Order: sequence, then C-alpha cells, then structure tokens
Amino acid sequence: MAKRDYYEVLGLSKGASAEDIKRAYRTKAKELHPDRNKDNPKAESQFKEAGEAYDVLKDADKKAAYDRFGHAAFEGGMGGGRNGPRPGAGFGNQGDFASAFSDVFDDLFGDFMGGPRGGTRQRASRGADLRYNLRVTLEEAYSGLQKSISIPTSVSCTACNGTGAEGGAEPVTCPTCSGMGKVRAQQGFFTVERTCPTCSGTGQIVKNPCKVCAGQGRVQKERALSVNIPAGVETGTRIRLAGEGEAGMRGGPAGDLYIFIEVTPHELFERDELNLYCRVPVSMAKAALGGDIEVPTIDGGRSRVKIPAGSQSGRQMRLRGKGMPALRGAGHGDMFIELAAETPVNLTARQKELLEEFEALSEDNNPEGKSFFSSVKSFWDSMKS
Repeated sequence: MAKRDYYEVLGLSKGASAEDIKRAYRTKAKELHPDRNKDNPKAESQFKEAGEAYDVLKDADKKAAYDRFGHAAFEGGMGGGRNGPRPGAGFGNQGDFASAFSDVFDDLFGDFMGGPRGGTRQRASRGADLRYNLRVTLEEAYSGLQKSISIPTSVSCTACNGTGAEGGAEPVTCPTCSGMGKVRAQQGFFTVERTCPTCSGTGQIVKNPCKVCAGQGRVQKERALSVNIPAGVETGTRIRLAGEGEAGMRGGPAGDLYIFIEVTPHELFERDELNLYCRVPVSMAKAALGGDIEVPTIDGGRSRVKIPAGSQSGRQMRLRGKGMPALRGAGHGDMFIELAAETPVNLTARQKELLEEFEALSEDNNPEGKSFFSSVKSFWDSMKS
C-alpha cells in the first residue's frame, strides 16, 4: 500500500514552517492518541503515521530530501552522503519514532495534565531556610525588645552580583541539555530522562567562574540582624523573617529565617500561659494574726497584699492584670500569690518558753488539726472492733 504524503498526513502544505509542522503534529497527536480513541481500531496506526511524518519534516535535512525525492529518499540508496538523511530513517526505526514523540511529549502531556509547557528548567535555586534559637528572660518576654543577633550564613557574592560568573556575566545555556536541565537516553522503544550531568539540572553553565565564590554566586559570611521580639512571647514561639535565610544559588531567591524563642526560668515567678505564680513565705505569726505584705511584680514594681488572719500555707490570692501580656492581642493575665507559712528555727530559750505556753492555750485554735486527729481516733476504734 502506497504511503500517504507526509504533508497530507499532518494537514499541511509543502511550504510549512518548522513551527507550523510542530503545531500540526501536536494537534494530530492529541487527536489520534490511542488512549483517547479506544473505540477506533485505526487510531494507533494513524498515530504512528503522524509520528513518522513529523520525524522526517521536523529535520531540515530530511525535509529537504523529502521535498526533492519524496518517500524514495528513505528507501535506501538516496541521499547517502555525510550530511544527508540516513538510509532507513523512516518510521521503521523505533529510535526515530521515540525521538519524534519525545520532542513534543512535554507539550502534549503538559496539556493533558494541566502542567506547564516547554520542560522543567531550574535556572536558579532558592536558598535554604535557617533556624536560630534565641533565649530571652521572662522580663524581656513581658516587655518585648529589639535584639541584635549574628548569623553565619550564605550571602549573595558582591564580586559577581550573585551570577557566579566572573565580572557579573550571565550564565550561558548548557550545551549538553540545551537549557532543559535534563538529557534523554534511548532504551529500546522508550526514551528515559535524566538530570543533565554537565549543569546538574540548572540548564545553565558558567564559562568563567567567579574567583571569589567559585561559581556558586554566594559566599559564607557572618551577618548581623536586628530582630523585633514582641511582648508576650513564650517558649516555642516562632518568628519568621522572610528572605533573611540563606542566599539562593546564582541569583535565586533567599530562604527564610526562623527565630525560635526559649524563655529562661525565673527565680521568683513561674509562668502558666498568661498567668504568673509567686510563692511568698510569711511568718507563722503573720499568717495567724494577718497583716500587709509587699510582693514584687514582673514589670519591676511592687504591690501591697493584705493577708487575712488565720491564713494557711498554700492559700492563693489573685492580683488581676499583673500577669503576662497576650501575644499580639489585648489584655494581661493575672498574678497569683501563694502563701507559705514558715515554722521558726533556732529558737531562743525565751521563744521556746512562749511557744510552749501558747501550745498549752491553743487547743481550740487548730480546727484542722483537731478534725484530723478526731478522724484518726475513729479509724483506730473501728479497727479494734
């Protein structure tokens, strides 16, 4: 059966340009793809016929030979010179079909899958994100502050303006992969894509690498930053500084810097979210008789607190609004005073005498102790019976 004219197969006229040929093949490939024509038994042969036509017409030398000799140019003997088409270069060669199809594979399946056309080039890579652990005091967490920090990181090379090339010249297209960042290797009928070994997938090479950064476009340097720590931060708070991370490769965007906050323990205050707790020791006499005491507050001030007579250890009193501020919000937590009645030590003879006298007179002044020992007596009596 005589072969159809290749221009007719693709729906073109003889003077079609390379762009017209590629566009026509993409249209035919989509229209005739076997996966889209499962009910059409002729679709596969027509799909291959279009691939065969494109394989010849996309190549300037093959196209010139075809325009002059027609199908006879590829049936052996014709055009066998060094620069002419190869014998048997028609569709019977599986490698040529794979090559023809792979030329528009990205375009074709990019449309099917909703992806971009023209391959995946990685001209510049984004810099890495950095983490910095910052310790602050509870007072600093209460008030907020500006903190200067020093970060060892990669910054854009000033000698080459981040391009990686001597004198700031722009990188050139990689000759191995033609800027695609990938190369194709033939394995039977299939074409396998791999990362280009010459440019490592960037699609570009630097002919004259910068002597300062060795072609990287960035150098290691200690960088000082001023960081704003808002009031109300706590351990685990994370602050993101966009674009303050590691510089990108060859002019790529910089990464981000993440500040992780750790609030150090305080000798007076214990924090629970927005609330503060302060354990205040008081004398046994003060707890029994009552009175006023002064307690510190986290803002550096002091508050006067009235202790009710007969207060026990562990009793809590609230100071409203004296706790930590809400992070990026309104209001403050509370501060809780917890009393700790102290037992006196190193008593003099006279103090012991007075306490013994007080003990003898205080039988009815210890209701909790009286209740406890009454319960103990009932427990022992029940055990005996």
